[in-house]
Amino acid sequence: MLTATANAQDKPVETGRDLVEDLHTAFGEHHARAVHAKGIILEGRFEPTSAARALSRAPLFEHGTPIIVRFSNFTGFPNIPDNDPGANPRGMAVKFGSPTNPLLDIVTHNFDGFPTRTATEFGALLRAIGTSGPGVAAPTPLDGFLATHPDAKTFLTTQHPAPLSYATTAYFGVNAVTFTDRKGRARPVRYRFVPAAGEHYFGTGAGPAPDYLQPEIAKRVKDGPVRFDWYAQLGERGDLLEDPSIAWPPSRKLVKLGTITIAVLAANTAEADRALTFLPGRMPDGIAAADPMLAIRTEAYPVSFGERQ
Repeated sequence: MLTATANAQDKPVETGRDLVEDLHTAFGEHHARAVHAKGIILEGRFEPTSAARALSRAPLFEHGTPIIVRFSNFTGFPNIPDNDPGANPRGMAVKFGSPTNPLLDIVTHNFDGFPTRTATEFGALLRAIGTSGPGVAAPTPLDGFLATHPDAKTFLTTQHPAPLSYATTAYFGVNAVTFTDRKGRARPVRYRFVPAAGEHYFGTGAGPAPDYLQPEIAKRVKDGPVRFDWYAQLGERGDLLEDPSIAWPPSRKLVKLGTITIAVLAANTAEADRALTFLPGRMPDGIAAADPMLAIRTEAYPVSFGERQ
């Protein structure tokens, strides 16, 4: 007889709706974002470098661009405490341009890697989480999944402690993309946002308040701009483009694409948060998806958008 974990692994994730339904299995449906539901919106500007213009012909790198940034906690629970270990990884989504004239959307989190290789495996992980709550006898479906997926176990057990601020942790793009320059030369890259304030986290003996992150970033940006340097990590021969669970070696070259400066807090009404959406597959000429997972992720965001209206 097949185990519950085997059955979960057998179900393919073929559409964005499939993925959203699996997120609901793990976190429930709260008339909010299916994942990274608790967040805060800010605004600022991106200034590119000449190195970015040499690496990609994307118009985004020709001039400064307004940005919208949303910092968030993991899970689909809108009220998850900031000091809950389940709130990791933290997220940072960046919209270059405006909601009416978007140029590029990037969705990142503060872990270098992803728990699974494919969307189907991610769906199986979410279903295993959703069927392994309190009262479920061991070994649970999640125990079974992690026993056969060591990268997922690493992802769930080696997250950073809670950051002192959304502005004091680095963020990583989940999926590889391809940059193409004006001569048609293509290069695979992965994104990284490095905080100007440095990386700072609470230690094991210290504990933040349940809801400290949003007031902290609001005060921080009121006191002065928050900056991140945006880098492209350059892939080399042998680096996996279609497996986000494997981080590329730290020896890979980083090219600074520019700096994002976060200057003001946005309105942050419930209506504004519902209306704001990010499509990680939205890319200009000069940037293209290298990992097929991006297609299903991009399909999932409009489904989640529709459910919270």
